[in-house]
Amino acid sequence: MAARAAAELHDGYYANLGIGIPTLVANHIAPDIDITLQSENGMLGLGPFPDEIDVDADIINAGKQTITELPRTSYCSSADSFGMIRGGHIQLSVLGAMEVAENGDLANWMVPGKMVKGPGGAMDLVAGVKRIIVLMDHVSKNGTPKFRKSCTLPLTGTNVVDMIISNLAVFERPDRQSPFVLRELAPGATREAIAALTEAHYLEELS
Repeated sequence: MAARAAAELHDGYYANLGIGIPTLVANHIAPDIDITLQSENGMLGLGPFPDEIDVDADIINAGKQTITELPRTSYCSSADSFGMIRGGHIQLSVLGAMEVAENGDLANWMVPGKMVKGPGGAMDLVAGVKRIIVLMDHVSKNGTPKFRKSCTLPLTGTNVVDMIISNLAVFERPDRQSPFVLRELAPGATREAIAALTEAHYLEELS
């Protein structure tokens, strides 16, 4: 999923990667593509996710995961960092999700009844970043579809998701007034399996 998302990053982009699998996107960026990765805690120019020998506990992203820096890395206050996000200066953000609705609604910040430290920067990201890609397993641990007709969990944002990359398929829509289209199947996945494991309405246009 991380490798597939990396293919959506284009030369000159400023991009933000969410915690978890989205962080691994940094390890799959093509060497001939010049991308600047941004983190909400005030780091501009993140390097790849570190191997064990490269871990530096003082260099972390917004999710408190250790990360590496580059020769051009710079640091700023959280206020300046969120100014970049809210000001529309970030072209793309890759986020995880618990649910995505067929109209692009996103739920990824809390499950009612479970402890949560706060919404983090996700609400700012989906409101201020130009393009939102979601990486997620196609179904939850109990087998419930995560691409749904409507979200059942508290929303992070309404009509904000542009692309979904799951472990089974890729869905995309050309604009936020259009339905999602099934573009790609993961190796071993079939149209029938996707249909059985997806609650949301979507169109098909496989490449």
